[in-house]
Amino acid sequence: MPHFFINSNDVTENIAKITDRENLNHIVKSLRTKNGEKLLLIDENKIQYETIIQDISKDLIVSKIIKSYPSKRFLDFDLYLAQSPLRSDSQTFIMEKATELGVKGVYPVYTDNCALKKDVITKKIEKWQKTMFEASKQCERAFIPKCFELTTIQRLVADEKFDKIIAFCERITDKTLRECFMETPLKKSEKVLVIIGPEGGFSDREFEFFKNSNIEMLTLGDLILKAETAVIVGLGNIIYEYTNQNKNI
Repeated sequence: MPHFFINSNDVTENIAKITDRENLNHIVKSLRTKNGEKLLLIDENKIQYETIIQDISKDLIVSKIIKSYPSKRFLDFDLYLAQSPLRSDSQTFIMEKATELGVKGVYPVYTDNCALKKDVITKKIEKWQKTMFEASKQCERAFIPKCFELTTIQRLVADEKFDKIIAFCERITDKTLRECFMETPLKKSEKVLVIIGPEGGFSDREFEFFKNSNIEMLTLGDLILKAETAVIVGLGNIIYEYTNQNKNI
Protein backbone atom coordinates (compact mmCIF):
# COMPACT_ATOMS: atom_id res chain seq x y z
CA MET A 1 0.00 0.00 0.00
CA PRO A 2 1.47 3.45 -0.90
CA HIS A 3 2.81 5.30 2.16
CA PHE A 4 2.98 9.10 2.44
CA PHE A 5 3.89 11.64 5.13
CA ILE A 6 1.31 14.27 6.07
CA ASN A 7 0.82 16.90 8.77
CA SER A 8 -1.64 16.29 11.62
CA ASN A 9 -3.25 19.65 10.74
CA ASP A 10 -4.50 18.00 7.56
CA VAL A 11 -6.53 15.49 9.57
CA THR A 12 -10.03 16.34 10.82
CA GLU A 13 -12.31 13.71 12.35
CA ASN A 14 -12.39 10.88 9.77
CA ILE A 15 -10.95 12.84 6.81
CA ALA A 16 -7.32 13.32 5.75
CA LYS A 17 -6.45 15.92 3.11
CA ILE A 18 -3.33 15.84 0.95
CA THR A 19 -2.20 19.19 -0.45
CA ASP A 20 1.57 18.75 -0.69
CA ARG A 21 2.57 19.15 -4.35
CA GLU A 22 5.15 16.35 -4.31
CA ASN A 23 2.70 13.90 -2.74
CA LEU A 24 0.00 14.93 -5.20
CA ASN A 25 2.25 14.38 -8.20
CA HIS A 26 3.43 11.01 -6.90
CA ILE A 27 -0.06 9.75 -6.10
CA VAL A 28 -1.86 11.07 -9.19
CA LYS A 29 0.77 11.12 -11.94
CA SER A 30 3.26 8.41 -10.95
CA LEU A 31 0.96 5.88 -9.31
CA ARG A 32 -2.14 6.90 -11.31
CA THR A 33 -4.20 6.36 -8.18
CA LYS A 34 -7.98 6.71 -8.51
CA ASN A 35 -10.99 7.23 -6.26
CA GLY A 36 -11.75 4.19 -4.15
CA GLU A 37 -8.12 3.07 -3.89
CA LYS A 38 -6.29 2.81 -0.57
CA LEU A 39 -3.57 5.08 0.80
CA LEU A 40 -1.43 4.67 3.91
CA LEU A 41 -0.63 8.00 5.58
CA ILE A 42 1.42 8.95 8.64
CA ASP A 43 1.81 12.25 10.51
CA GLU A 44 4.59 13.82 12.58
CA ASN A 45 3.16 12.24 15.74
CA LYS A 46 3.80 8.75 14.29
CA ILE A 47 0.07 8.12 13.87
CA GLN A 48 -0.70 5.84 10.93
CA TYR A 49 -3.91 6.25 8.90
CA GLU A 50 -5.39 3.61 6.63
CA THR A 51 -7.54 5.54 4.17
CA ILE A 52 -9.63 5.26 1.00
CA ILE A 53 -9.53 8.08 -1.55
CA GLN A 54 -12.86 9.85 -1.97
CA ASP A 55 -11.97 12.73 -4.28
CA ILE A 56 -9.01 13.80 -6.41
CA SER A 57 -8.63 17.30 -7.83
CA LYS A 58 -5.74 19.36 -9.17
CA ASP A 59 -4.68 20.71 -5.77
CA LEU A 60 -6.28 18.35 -3.28
CA ILE A 61 -6.87 14.71 -2.44
CA VAL A 62 -9.59 13.92 0.10
CA SER A 63 -9.25 10.54 1.75
CA LYS A 64 -11.56 8.87 4.26
CA ILE A 65 -9.85 7.40 7.35
CA ILE A 66 -10.84 3.78 7.91
CA LYS A 67 -8.44 3.06 10.76
CA SER A 68 -5.78 4.96 12.72
CA TYR A 69 -3.18 3.70 15.21
CA PRO A 70 0.35 4.46 16.51
CA SER A 71 3.01 3.29 14.09
CA LYS A 72 5.48 0.64 15.23
CA ARG A 73 7.95 1.35 12.41
CA PHE A 74 10.70 2.82 14.56
CA LEU A 75 13.32 1.75 17.09
CA ASP A 76 12.76 2.47 20.77
CA PHE A 77 16.30 3.80 21.12
CA ASP A 78 17.95 6.59 19.10
CA LEU A 79 20.43 5.13 16.63
CA TYR A 80 22.75 7.50 14.76
CA LEU A 81 25.36 6.72 12.12
CA ALA A 82 28.58 8.71 11.69
CA GLN A 83 30.11 7.59 8.41
CA SER A 84 32.86 8.68 6.05
CA PRO A 85 31.07 9.17 2.70
CA LEU A 86 31.84 6.90 -0.25
CA ARG A 87 31.65 7.61 -3.95
CA SER A 88 28.42 7.83 -5.94
CA ASP A 89 26.09 4.82 -5.82
CA SER A 90 27.80 3.27 -2.80
CA GLN A 91 26.82 6.23 -0.60
CA THR A 92 23.27 6.27 -1.94
CA PHE A 93 23.04 2.58 -1.05
CA ILE A 94 24.23 3.34 2.50
CA MET A 95 21.66 6.11 2.99
CA GLU A 96 18.88 3.78 1.83
CA LYS A 97 19.90 0.87 4.05
CA ALA A 98 20.57 3.02 7.11
CA THR A 99 17.06 4.42 6.71
CA GLU A 100 15.56 0.94 6.39
CA LEU A 101 17.42 -0.14 9.54
CA GLY A 102 15.86 2.63 11.60
CA VAL A 103 18.55 5.27 12.12
CA LYS A 104 17.38 8.61 13.43
CA GLY A 105 20.09 10.45 11.54
CA VAL A 106 23.32 10.16 9.56
CA TYR A 107 26.35 12.37 10.19
CA PRO A 108 28.69 12.53 7.17
CA VAL A 109 32.15 12.78 8.76
CA TYR A 110 35.34 13.86 7.05
CA THR A 111 38.08 11.40 7.99
CA ASP A 112 41.78 11.21 7.16
CA ASN A 113 41.18 8.63 4.42
CA CYS A 114 37.85 9.99 3.18
CA ALA A 115 37.13 9.14 -0.48
CA LEU A 116 35.48 12.50 -1.25
CA LYS A 117 36.56 16.12 -0.94
CA LYS A 118 34.76 18.38 1.53
CA ASP A 119 33.08 20.54 -1.12
CA VAL A 120 31.79 17.46 -2.94
CA ILE A 121 30.27 16.07 0.27
CA THR A 122 28.61 19.39 1.11
CA LYS A 123 26.95 19.53 -2.31
CA LYS A 124 25.55 16.02 -1.89
CA ILE A 125 23.81 16.52 1.50
CA GLU A 126 20.52 17.57 -0.11
CA LYS A 127 20.60 14.58 -2.47
CA TRP A 128 21.25 12.17 0.40
CA GLN A 129 18.39 13.69 2.41
CA LYS A 130 16.05 13.09 -0.51
CA THR A 131 17.29 9.49 -0.74
CA MET A 132 16.40 9.00 2.93
CA PHE A 133 13.00 10.58 2.37
CA GLU A 134 12.19 8.22 -0.51
CA ALA A 135 13.48 5.22 1.43
CA SER A 136 11.30 6.21 4.40
CA LYS A 137 8.21 6.13 2.20
CA GLN A 138 9.13 2.80 0.64
CA CYS A 139 9.71 0.99 3.94
CA GLU A 140 6.89 2.75 5.83
CA ARG A 141 9.12 4.50 8.37
CA ALA A 142 7.32 6.32 11.18
CA PHE A 143 9.46 9.41 10.56
CA ILE A 144 12.08 10.70 8.15
CA PRO A 145 15.68 10.49 9.44
CA LYS A 146 17.96 13.49 9.00
CA CYS A 147 21.17 13.80 7.00
CA PHE A 148 23.24 16.31 8.95
CA GLU A 149 25.83 18.73 7.63
CA LEU A 150 29.43 17.60 7.17
CA THR A 151 31.42 17.36 10.39
CA THR A 152 34.37 15.47 11.89
CA ILE A 153 34.40 12.63 14.38
CA GLN A 154 36.25 14.81 16.87
CA ARG A 155 33.76 17.68 16.64
CA LEU A 156 30.77 15.34 16.72
CA VAL A 157 31.95 13.55 19.85
CA ALA A 158 32.72 16.88 21.55
CA ASP A 159 29.50 18.69 20.60
CA GLU A 160 26.80 16.02 20.81
CA LYS A 161 25.68 14.05 23.84
CA PHE A 162 25.49 10.31 23.24
CA ASP A 163 24.86 7.63 25.85
CA LYS A 164 26.99 5.12 23.95
CA ILE A 165 29.54 5.54 21.15
CA ILE A 166 30.74 2.55 19.14
CA ALA A 167 33.42 2.52 16.45
CA PHE A 168 33.57 -0.57 14.27
CA CYS A 169 37.22 -1.05 13.35
CA GLU A 170 39.00 -3.41 11.00
CA ARG A 171 42.43 -3.52 12.66
CA ILE A 172 42.51 -2.42 16.29
CA THR A 173 39.60 -3.71 18.38
CA ASP A 174 38.79 -4.16 22.06
CA LYS A 175 35.96 -6.70 21.97
CA THR A 176 32.86 -7.90 20.15
CA LEU A 177 29.53 -6.13 20.17
CA ARG A 178 27.99 -8.85 22.33
CA GLU A 179 30.75 -8.49 24.92
CA CYS A 180 30.21 -4.74 24.90
CA PHE A 181 26.46 -5.11 25.47
CA MET A 182 26.97 -7.68 28.21
CA GLU A 183 29.14 -5.21 30.11
CA THR A 184 26.84 -2.20 29.57
CA PRO A 185 23.42 -3.22 28.19
CA LEU A 186 21.74 -0.78 25.84
CA LYS A 187 18.64 0.72 27.45
CA LYS A 188 15.42 1.99 25.96
CA SER A 189 15.52 5.62 24.73
CA GLU A 190 19.31 5.81 24.90
CA LYS A 191 21.16 7.78 22.22
CA VAL A 192 23.70 5.61 20.38
CA LEU A 193 26.31 6.70 17.85
CA VAL A 194 27.87 4.16 15.49
CA ILE A 195 31.05 5.21 13.68
CA ILE A 196 32.02 3.56 10.39
CA GLY A 197 35.21 4.50 8.58
CA PRO A 198 36.09 5.02 4.89
CA GLU A 199 37.20 2.46 2.33
CA GLY A 200 40.81 2.95 3.43
CA GLY A 201 39.99 2.48 7.11
CA PHE A 202 40.74 4.73 10.06
CA SER A 203 44.14 6.37 10.43
CA ASP A 204 46.49 5.87 13.37
CA ARG A 205 45.54 9.36 14.53
CA GLU A 206 41.86 8.41 14.59
CA PHE A 207 42.55 5.17 16.44
CA GLU A 208 44.44 7.21 19.02
CA PHE A 209 41.47 9.57 19.34
CA PHE A 210 39.10 6.64 19.97
CA LYS A 211 41.45 5.32 22.63
CA ASN A 212 41.89 8.67 24.39
CA SER A 213 38.14 9.36 24.24
CA ASN A 214 37.21 5.94 25.70
CA ILE A 215 35.23 5.06 22.58
CA GLU A 216 34.52 1.34 22.26
CA MET A 217 36.48 -0.12 19.31
CA LEU A 218 34.59 -3.24 18.24
CA THR A 219 35.12 -5.95 15.68
CA LEU A 220 32.65 -7.26 13.11
CA GLY A 221 34.59 -10.51 12.81
CA ASP A 222 37.66 -11.74 11.02
CA LEU A 223 36.37 -11.11 7.50
CA ILE A 224 37.30 -7.89 5.70
CA LEU A 225 34.10 -6.00 4.84
CA LYS A 226 33.55 -3.18 2.37
CA ALA A 227 32.43 0.02 4.07
CA GLU A 228 28.84 -0.26 2.84
CA THR A 229 28.65 -3.87 4.05
CA ALA A 230 30.06 -2.85 7.44
CA VAL A 231 27.24 -0.29 7.82
CA ILE A 232 24.54 -2.92 7.27
CA VAL A 233 26.20 -5.57 9.44
CA GLY A 234 27.07 -3.11 12.22
CA LEU A 235 23.64 -1.50 12.48
CA GLY A 236 21.86 -4.82 12.06
CA ASN A 237 23.90 -6.46 14.82
CA ILE A 238 23.19 -3.61 17.23
CA ILE A 239 19.46 -3.93 16.63
CA TYR A 240 19.66 -7.71 17.02
CA GLU A 241 21.61 -7.56 20.28
CA TYR A 242 19.28 -4.91 21.71
CA THR A 243 16.19 -6.92 20.73
CA ASN A 244 17.67 -10.11 22.15
CA GLN A 245 18.46 -8.40 25.46
CA ASN A 246 14.98 -6.88 25.79
CA LYS A 247 12.73 -9.61 24.37
CA ASN A 248 11.76 -10.90 27.81
CA ILE A 249 11.39 -7.52 29.45
